[in-house]
Amino acid sequence: MPDLPYRSLVWLTYRLGATFALGVPLVLLIWAGVRREPAMVRLLSLYWKVASLLPISVLLLTDRRPIGYVMAFIAPVLMVVSVWFWVDLNEELADSAPGSALPLTVRIWRWALSGFALLAAGMSATALRCANQLSGPECMAWLEGPQGLHRVAERLFDFVFGGQWSEAVAAFIGYVALVAYVVGLLQWLLVRLPRQGRVAGEF
Repeated sequence: MPDLPYRSLVWLTYRLGATFALGVPLVLLIWAGVRREPAMVRLLSLYWKVASLLPISVLLLTDRRPIGYVMAFIAPVLMVVSVWFWVDLNEELADSAPGSALPLTVRIWRWALSGFALLAAGMSATALRCANQLSGPECMAWLEGPQGLHRVAERLFDFVFGGQWSEAVAAFIGYVALVAYVVGLLQWLLVRLPRQGRVAGEF
């Protein structure tokens, strides 16, 4: 059984991630779409593209794949970079009306996400050794959340589709998604970034 304080911190990280990395930005994206705020929609759309690494890490950890621990460390770092990186979007956010609720909420969320990313990266760093050795209480603590989510998905998948959602299938989808993610990231780093710099434009 993992050490109780450490296990509690891991579960806190997962819960904060569900709130600030998934729940709040989904609400903000819908809100921005309804309000027809193109800058906010672009910022949050870019965030979701980058944040897709987080569920990929969960899929990999479901089947105890060592690379999942590495992705769990990298994901929050890239996520927080994605919401502060763009010069044009930062300027549009800064120039928005002071009393406007949506831009204010987005600003608050960016700082809250940054705090979460600091905690998540720090906690994930303590489990990086699990990428080489899948043993020890720290490693098991990080597996509890993904495997619990897998059991829920397994029952739902069986109920809706009448099929079997196994840990191996989850890991396979995670690997395929990771390859697509890396290809997209390399394409952006090698082609788009040198051409446009820190300007999001219509990205």
